[in-house]
Parts: sequence; structure tokens; C-alpha cells
Amino acid sequence: MGKHRKGKVKIEHHLLEGLEEYLKKLSSFSSVKSIIPGRIVRQNKGTGSKGLFLKYETPTGYKLLYKNGTSVQEIFVVCDREKFLEEFKATFLNP
Repeated sequence: MGKHRKGKVKIEHHLLEGLEEYLKKLSSFSSVKSIIPGRIVRQNKGTGSKGLFLKYETPTGYKLLYKNGTSVQEIFVVCDREKFLEEFKATFLNP
């Protein structure tokens, strides 16, 4: 799979099943400039929680984690941090 862009999403890695739906929601945020899905890590633990989680702030935006069963994928979002946090909370924490 080569590098290419799909709207605001820069595709460099494969995507976990179900992640594309979350990326579409994120790319609709006005605060988001770019979304870069990162590496996928397999965990040996049980299934745990599933979904999209805010991990920490970066100099250009936020690092998110998408958990799907025993796999976790990093997602880096380049954005206006304050506005993104409001949009993220409104969309994913208060659906």
C-alpha cells in the first residue's frame, strides 16, 4: 500500500477494521487540518475497551488511539487543539 491522501487523511499504513468510520467523523471537524493513521500494535491482553480514545497532546495537535479487540492503532491529528477538544467531546463523549 503506497502513501496517498483521502481528503484530510494521509494513508501510510493499513487501517484496522471499523476505523474508517471514525476517520470520516474526525475529518468533518473544522479544526482538523490533517489526520495521519500510524502503526498497529497487537496486544496479548483480553479484548478490553473498543473505540477511539484521546491519548495526549502533541506540539501540532493530538495523538489518539483506536482500539479494536486486541489491536490498537495510533492516529495523529494536526489541528487547532482547543477547538478540536470541544468538537471531539461533543461528537464522541456526548453522542
